[in-house]
Amino acid sequence: MRNKLTDELAVCGFNTVKALGEIHPEKINRLFLREERLPLFTRVCKNLAERKRPYKICENEELERICKSPHHQGIVAMIYEPMIEPASPEDLDAWAAGGKTGLLLCDVGNDLNLGAITRAAAFFDASPIVLAGGGPEDEEEDGQPGGRRLSTGAYRTAEGGMEHVEFRSVHSPSAFLRSASRGLVTIGTDPRARLRIRDLPRLVADRGAALSKTGGKPGVILAVGNEETGLSREVKDQCSLLVRIPGIGAIESLNAAQAAALFLQELYDR
Repeated sequence: MRNKLTDELAVCGFNTVKALGEIHPEKINRLFLREERLPLFTRVCKNLAERKRPYKICENEELERICKSPHHQGIVAMIYEPMIEPASPEDLDAWAAGGKTGLLLCDVGNDLNLGAITRAAAFFDASPIVLAGGGPEDEEEDGQPGGRRLSTGAYRTAEGGMEHVEFRSVHSPSAFLRSASRGLVTIGTDPRARLRIRDLPRLVADRGAALSKTGGKPGVILAVGNEETGLSREVKDQCSLLVRIPGIGAIESLNAAQAAALFLQELYDR
């Protein structure tokens, strides 16, 4: 839930606020929590007091009003709404040099999918996450599509993963991939692809050998599409590799978060 008057975003859920308080306590402007949560967040409250920022003991009804969700788990932090910077050529160079594994999410506008993908990315040390567009249910606010915003629901579903992942945005995913492919292995998820996920470590090593100037671990960008349409033809055409997850065929594909997690596990083991 966003507070447009204060440009704040509600962050709720025990693990989510715990990670925020441990890694980026300076981001918390205000804290609302049930009394039994207080002993577990004394350090955060002390930090707020030192910065002359308020915290308040609340009951469930007030917490739900603040975050507009019953899934607050007894604690809500208010932060300034995160601003996602555009991906730059310097970013691409740094990701390639560092052998990073990152994701490009094309029109993945569902909050729960974004949060679950972020949780998997943090678990498998994948960063950045580059956001392009939003899902059909998203509305544009202040000129910024919903898919390029981080929401209360996404934070909660990520279970603290937001504090471990860097975010960037792009307007044109195909143009981004065209630039990225000069130094990074660009992989598209496609349920009709010929190549299979089990071959991914070998495929990345082979493709990366042609890109790497130092012989080090190649950087990777994994492109994931939304569940209705997948990746566009334009995006697929800019990928170095198109890879699928084989199944029995009863259902065409997994959801975006499940697929991303399986791909990230393969890339982590490469």
